[in-house]
Amino acid sequence: MLEIRNLTKIYEDGTLAVDDVSFTVPDGEFLVVIGLSGSGKSTLLRCINRLIDPTEGEIIWNGIDLAKLEGDELRHARRKIGMVFQHFNLVDRSSVLTNILTGRLGYSKTWPTMLHRFPIEDREKAWQTLERLGIEDQAHKLARELSGGQQQRVGIARALMQDPELMLADEPVASLDPVLAHSILQHLEDLNQEDGLTIICSLHYLDLVQRYSTSVIGLKAGKLVYQGSKKDIRNMTDDEFKTIYGEEAIRISDTSLEGSLGEVVEQ
Repeated sequence: MLEIRNLTKIYEDGTLAVDDVSFTVPDGEFLVVIGLSGSGKSTLLRCINRLIDPTEGEIIWNGIDLAKLEGDELRHARRKIGMVFQHFNLVDRSSVLTNILTGRLGYSKTWPTMLHRFPIEDREKAWQTLERLGIEDQAHKLARELSGGQQQRVGIARALMQDPELMLADEPVASLDPVLAHSILQHLEDLNQEDGLTIICSLHYLDLVQRYSTSVIGLKAGKLVYQGSKKDIRNMTDDEFKTIYGEEAIRISDTSLEGSLGEVVEQ
């Protein structure tokens, strides 16, 4: 279980990005974080795995406060927290296979891996992961040669190499078209349902939130302003919508595409 207690993040320029946020994520949830750009979604996720240090608060995961860990203790804890990024964060000049193998860096000796010398068992695991994501035929291509959807599957595969118990996905489909967006989220859903992997994913599109989430939280100006279930988000009232997105926001939906994405925009 993950418990976020009074989490606050203030950047050096004084920006209050996350403001006294508290919530709980039971094991096996597919939690989606919603809110406009700048609401604190990315900062929240990056605080959870300590890519960003929180200013105040606790991040209790399996009884351990990640906010207090440093050095080897933090590195060992982060092994079990995978991260999928909006812009993939791959090494463009390296092969797909090498990119995926970097997910084992937390378990491997530094010098051999810097020379791309990974243990045989790690290479076998990488091939199994490639097959699971359906990209084994891309293994020896450079990452930059792949489409956006393929690159994001590489990002998921790399995170899976950590043997994670928790997967954080920061706007993983923001740059993808509707069909690819569903494909990527279906992979995450499979991991959630088949492996029991806890997923925390930030999204903009309400149709995707309704389709894939088991629970939802909403942020506005760094504050937690909404909590609900899949059923709740499907029945969201106009007042609840405005609480998250503001009076100036409207809902639009492109009904010309099957499986369209209901998007939130600001007027």
